[in-house]
Amino acid sequence: MQQNTVFVTGGAGFIGSALVRYLIENTDTKVVNIDKLTYAGNLQSLEGVAANPRYVFSHTDICDRAALDALFAEHRPRGVMHLAAESHVDRSITGPAAFIETNIVGTYTLLEAARRYWNTLSEPNKPQFRFHHISTDEVFGDLHGSDGLFTETTPYAPSSPYSASKASSDHLVRAWQRTYGLPAVLTNCSNNYGPYHFPEKLIPLMILNCLAGKPLPVYGEGRQIRDWLYVEDHARALWTVFTRADNGESYNIGGHNERQNIDVVRTICAILDEIRPVAGNPATAGRIASYAELITHVADRPGHDVRYAIDAAKIARDLGWKPQETFESGIRKTVQWYLDNENWWQAVLDGSYQGKHSDS
Repeated sequence: MQQNTVFVTGGAGFIGSALVRYLIENTDTKVVNIDKLTYAGNLQSLEGVAANPRYVFSHTDICDRAALDALFAEHRPRGVMHLAAESHVDRSITGPAAFIETNIVGTYTLLEAARRYWNTLSEPNKPQFRFHHISTDEVFGDLHGSDGLFTETTPYAPSSPYSASKASSDHLVRAWQRTYGLPAVLTNCSNNYGPYHFPEKLIPLMILNCLAGKPLPVYGEGRQIRDWLYVEDHARALWTVFTRADNGESYNIGGHNERQNIDVVRTICAILDEIRPVAGNPATAGRIASYAELITHVADRPGHDVRYAIDAAKIARDLGWKPQETFESGIRKTVQWYLDNENWWQAVLDGSYQGKHSDS
C-alpha cells in the first residue's frame, strides 16, 4: 500500500475537482482522479494541477470492475474518496436510470473492487485503509418547517430519484463496513457553491443569466431554504474526515448559511449591480435598472423539498473543522470568479449544457 496515494472518484466534477486541487496544492498526496467524464466532468477545472507529478488521471467508469481492479493493482492506494455520482435532481426526475446505474451499481462495484484490494493488504496495513463515501443531506428528505436540523442520526427519507439513489449508496457503504469489516467513513454535505460549478445549478445559472440578460428562473415563490457550503471549505472538511475520523463514523458537513432561494438570487443581483452594473453590460443596458428585474417565477418541480439544514456540531467538536467562509464572503468570491473566468464557463455553455435549472 502506498501511504501517500489516494483515489478520488469523480475528480473532474465540481466538488471532486475542488478536492483534487486542495490535495495537490496543500498536501504531499498523490491523487489518482478516476472519472467517466460525463456532461458534468470537466478537466479544464484541473488545468492548474494537471502537470503536477503527483496527479494522475484515469478515464474510467466506476461500473467497470476490471478497470478498477487494474487501477488498485497498479497504484495500491491508502484509500478511496468516492464522489463519482449523478447529482442533478431535475435530471433524476426525467431520467432516473443513469442515477441507479452510477450511484447504486457503481458504488457497489467500487466497494467490491476496494474490498478485494483491501483483502490483499498485510494485517498491519488493513486498518490503515479508508473508504470515504461522500454523500448529500438530501438523503434525509425535507425538514418542512423553520425549526430543526439534520443530524447524523436523522432518519433517511429521500424525496427524489437522485436522493433515493444516494441513500441507497450510503446504506451499501455502511453494510460493507459492518458485514465485511471494510474500513469506511461517510459524510453528508449541504448545498455546495463556488468556482467551477456546473451552470445548471442555482448560483452559477443566476450569475450567467444576469450577464446574458436572460430571465432568472425561480421555482415557485423561491421560499425553499438551503444551507450553503463554500466548496473549498468542503474540500478541507473531507480531508479532515479522511485522515482523522475513526472507522465507521459519519459526519454532517454544513456551512451554517441557511438562505431562501429567492434571497440567494437577490443577493447575486445586488452584487452584480455593484460590480457589473446593468448600464455597462451590453446585454442589459437600456432594458432594466437592476438585475433583479430579470427574476421570473416558474412552476415548482415535483416533490420539491422545502428546507434542508445541517447540524455540523459533531465535526466541529470531534475534528475541529469549521467553515472559513460566510455566505456573504463566499458568494462575493463566487460572483467575481465567474466574471474573471469566462473562458471556463463559455466552454461549458458551448458544449453539453442547454440552460436547464436545478437548485440542488
